[in-house]
Amino acid sequence: MKDFSKLEKKLKVNFKNKDLLKQAFVHRSYINENSGFKLGHNERLEFLGDAVLELVTTEHLYSNYPNPEGELTNWRASIVNSQMLAKLARKINLEDYLYLSKGEAKDTNGKARNYILANTYEALIGAIHLDGGYKQASKFINENLIPELPHILSNELYLDPKSKFQEISQEKLGITPSYKVLKESGPDHDKKFQVGVYLEKELIGTSTGSSKQEAQVNAASKALENKKWN
Repeated sequence: MKDFSKLEKKLKVNFKNKDLLKQAFVHRSYINENSGFKLGHNERLEFLGDAVLELVTTEHLYSNYPNPEGELTNWRASIVNSQMLAKLARKINLEDYLYLSKGEAKDTNGKARNYILANTYEALIGAIHLDGGYKQASKFINENLIPELPHILSNELYLDPKSKFQEISQEKLGITPSYKVLKESGPDHDKKFQVGVYLEKELIGTSTGSSKQEAQVNAASKALENKKWN
């Protein structure tokens, strides 16, 4: 049995409707295997939570930073992306409360689990909003998510690796990086691409991905590491 009272203490939120809290953790795959389960999956809560999260972060950025709209948009994207939400979900052990199918439960790592955790975090925000109102949801986001913003800004984490590598390369060397596919492997439905990133003719970093774009981003990240530009 999952003890949601412990989670409430950790969240500092006391739910009037305990089923709302529980539903935030129900993945669609669990319902597929447990059709008699009394609650639905969490996707509608996730839809609501996503909107609340975006509004609260937008209000914070608008009220605290005089920067132009384009910059604020990039900053907001960096704090509400799935990687950040999955990290925060793990920080408060939301994984322990997930209702998953047997197959999903076995896959403890990788993109799929991070995606589930990020969606669950949004669903939790949706549940807090429905149960306690916008003020309660805003308090939760401001206490748990907004404190990550100074770190993001000071380390320019709002720049994706490709943008960051290009910006630093142009600033330090006056060179725009170029990318080349070095190798393709796997069947059409599961392709893998190996990409190299170059500064003129010098190969700086290589990496793989399931698309050319993903491989380029990974290669740029490796190049930043190799050049010690992180």
